Amino acid sequence: MTAGIMLVLMGLASSQIISDNRIGSIEVMPRIEIVEIPSEFSAFKQVGCDKYVNVFVIHIFASLTTSEEKLSHAAGVLAQYLDNDEDGVPDNTPVLSHLVSRKVFIIMPGTQAEMERLEMDLVDEGGYRFGQDLYGEETKPDFLVDGKINASDGSYYDGALEEILHPITHYGYANAYPEVFGTKRGSILAKCMDAARGGYFEQVPQGGPKSGYPAEAWYHYTDETCDYGCMVTEYIYWALTSILGTQDFPGRHEALEVEWELNTRELVKNRDPIVYQLLTDPQYRFPTQAPDGNYKPSASPVTVVPIITIEDED
Repeated sequence: MTAGIMLVLMGLASSQIISDNRIGSIEVMPRIEIVEIPSEFSAFKQVGCDKYVNVFVIHIFASLTTSEEKLSHAAGVLAQYLDNDEDGVPDNTPVLSHLVSRKVFIIMPGTQAEMERLEMDLVDEGGYRFGQDLYGEETKPDFLVDGKINASDGSYYDGALEEILHPITHYGYANAYPEVFGTKRGSILAKCMDAARGGYFEQVPQGGPKSGYPAEAWYHYTDETCDYGCMVTEYIYWALTSILGTQDFPGRHEALEVEWELNTRELVKNRDPIVYQLLTDPQYRFPTQAPDGNYKPSASPVTVVPIITIEDED
């Protein structure tokens, strides 16, 4: 199985935006500024948001109960995921094109309880269907400081590193490179996940020694509300952040082992070599440095991003 995946991978080139899917373009710049919510996003005002940041035309909305410090941190993490070398130019234009064309947004209420009270149907009716929630209470600007993890125990983690990555991979990479990073069964990434879970499971398995999974599994996610595509999205998060080093600190392996066993770069490289190859392949322009939220671009160029037709999807 491993050799077969390698052969397929070697034959793939970078995906390009299909020319006849273009319906326009938009100019983006690396400027980050917290402002009042523009009138065009009135639906987000209706649900209780009062602050807004535009990061390469990815929208972040925050409520009254989320501080500007945490909103600014989230915006910086998003910017660093998209422009990891901080030269002011998004690293992967096809990925950003899919995100911008879907009007992807991140919404930041203060707590999970607050999120559950928001009338998100109003946002959906306003044409914003591809969103991700990130709670102020799980956003930890002090987690990574000057390249060093500042965690008191293995359970302390910056939720922004996870939740902001999810839409980038799920709506961006999965659509820009569907044969490689698609969230449906059969993509190279999905095959890697099946190997990591010890087999193909459409739903969470039952009765195995590792949270229901076979003994050979090293990824054993158990949330039964998470479908197969969601499992793929969680898997790439675990793998990439482990490669970037943000899961590698005292007590973290023990905190994660019920769900994910490969919390360091070397563990991923040695036990999950195909996904390691994918996520470190320079053609896909994944981050090579962990975001700390302190985004400081060296220049402010204008980048033209194609807007493409998006077919109806979940």
